[in-house]
Amino acid sequence: MIRRVAQIAAVTVVGALLALLVWQVAHGNGSKVAAEVDNGNIVYAPLWTRNRVDTTGTLSLSSLRGKVVVLNFWQSYCPPCTQEAPVIEAGWERWKSNGKVVFVGVDVQDLHGPAMKFIERFHISYPIVADAGSLVGHYGVTGYPETFFRSEEHTSELQS
Repeated sequence: MIRRVAQIAAVTVVGALLALLVWQVAHGNGSKVAAEVDNGNIVYAPLWTRNRVDTTGTLSLSSLRGKVVVLNFWQSYCPPCTQEAPVIEAGWERWKSNGKVVFVGVDVQDLHGPAMKFIERFHISYPIVADAGSLVGHYGVTGYPETFFRSEEHTSELQS
């Protein structure tokens, strides 16, 4: 009898935690970006400057003015990211000679070593920047990988 009560309690706790997880995913981490996009509203991309992972120096969104930017958020230990990485690289290879489209990878909360191994493993040749998580909040990222497209007229003037 006690074992049965313990099983019911465990299932109830797991169910409550699952409900909390679903609620948090649906409501985000305070960002209203996903809700705005779902409602068909234009959401302006925040301007940013981040350190490069693939080389030295920084990259800023403002330096890409006049181009369509494909912004791909990923993590080196994310299984779906390993499946998507070759597809994103193929897209970059297809569009890079156009000169009007640029792909940028955003490596989120990763150590430099694993990030570089990921870049080398998938022969990633587009720019990669590091982010400790603040861009995730600005863009309303809910999971990895996640990709955004930005055109010039949809960039805010706020610097983050």
